[in-house]
Amino acid sequence: MSATAKADAPQKIRCDACPVTCFIAEGRSGACDRYANQDGALVRLDPLTILENRARDGDAEGRLVPFLDAEWDGNPVTGERQFVTAIGAGTTYPDYKPAPFIVASEYDGVDMVTVVTEGIFSYCGAKVKIDTDRHLGPECAPVRADGEVIGHVTTSEYGSQMLSLGGVEHLTGGSKKEGRVTCAALLALCNGEAVDLTIDGGAEVTVAAGQAPVVNGVAEERMRVGCGSATVGIFAAQWQGLVDEVVVVDDHITGVMSEHQAGKVIGWEPTGIKILGRRSTPGRYFQVAEPGTGWGGTDMTDPLTILGPWNPKVARPGLSLLMVSTTGEHAAYYELDDDLRPVQMEIPDRLVPSTKRIEENCEPAHCSVLFMGGAGGSLRAGVTENPVGLTRSVQSALTRVTVGGAPVYLWPGGGITIMADVTRMPRGAFGYVPTPALVAPIEFTMRRSDYEALGGHMDHVVPLSEALAGMPGRQSDHILSGRRGVGRAGDDPWPVAPLAGGRG
Repeated sequence: MSATAKADAPQKIRCDACPVTCFIAEGRSGACDRYANQDGALVRLDPLTILENRARDGDAEGRLVPFLDAEWDGNPVTGERQFVTAIGAGTTYPDYKPAPFIVASEYDGVDMVTVVTEGIFSYCGAKVKIDTDRHLGPECAPVRADGEVIGHVTTSEYGSQMLSLGGVEHLTGGSKKEGRVTCAALLALCNGEAVDLTIDGGAEVTVAAGQAPVVNGVAEERMRVGCGSATVGIFAAQWQGLVDEVVVVDDHITGVMSEHQAGKVIGWEPTGIKILGRRSTPGRYFQVAEPGTGWGGTDMTDPLTILGPWNPKVARPGLSLLMVSTTGEHAAYYELDDDLRPVQMEIPDRLVPSTKRIEENCEPAHCSVLFMGGAGGSLRAGVTENPVGLTRSVQSALTRVTVGGAPVYLWPGGGITIMADVTRMPRGAFGYVPTPALVAPIEFTMRRSDYEALGGHMDHVVPLSEALAGMPGRQSDHILSGRRGVGRAGDDPWPVAPLAGGRG
């Protein structure tokens, strides 16, 4: 970054790493806490992160090594062992400059180039997948942090509640407070920190990537094994001969064993049960109750409320009934009395293993946070003077995109729209600028010949050995404070390996 003295305050320097252009006094940092004035020089506070081709071994924080403590020993360095990520590298702002690092390396005899930059993302957000059977809120309901709307509930998936957070409308389209709160929440989530959210008409939930959600103050344990219909189908044979009727209560599809096709195939006898809900196909019922945090993601605390009167022509006194939720968290056993009313009793020992089996087949409750962003003009201009060339190269699978060395899913269609799991990145990969926008690392890796063909900044390519020795990017006027080495996530593909075709 360039650093120029302010005329009337020579002790301050101007940082142009983002549109805020802070004037930073000696010994102080800018508004983003990423750059500081050290003895009149602009210093990048976060260390440049080097990905090492080894298992991470729990060292996501990395080993910090100050630059120039040890000079490069002159031995050959290839991209098979180290990868310069964009974490701590700096940015291309104000757009016209080549990326801070454009690194040449060799992988398996192939000459590669990696363009490394931290992007300032106004068009970004987080998709949050919450694996829990608990209902969190109605679809499209606003999601709030510190009272400000930062996103909404989107369509739920099998056993998971989904949130869409952030985006340019919340970052820049609302009040200043809304933008600041949205940016702060996204930054925390993408860096693996816990964020407290409230959902209008729904629950309070604490979310952290890789952790179980906390709903209304209670840590969740599991997601559903399947909907009620699926659970009936999975366990039908295991319940046969042990109980006369089974109802698996579920917010979406409640299953009834005696009516369900799975029961009929194995010869299950009718029981005369009546379910108060909208019948779909035999043994499958919708809308038996309202969504909630009770049985099977409904608002029920007493499952008998979904039962109507039993058919006296079929039902009989003593008929046994097991009602269970799709996680096994709730279960109750009943027998019909002489008036064909269910009377609750202790669950017999013969049925305990089956309810435990449901629990065993449920996966743990879990939060996944996926950073999503669109790589626009400033990023592409840092790679080539003809930005559409990079877009086409990425879309043609000639260029691999990574975020902090982690793989991304590349959305089809126009532009460069990416999505990446934040748990596969080193800790502290994300920053912010108070415009407000998120700062995210992004790397573009391709064959050297392809980089030259798309009109890349060939004059600014430096060998990997020089980058590892601490040489700052040729377009960077700031000083790098250090570097850290981190191992890659065990199942992440090595980012320098040439693409063999295909997307993502």
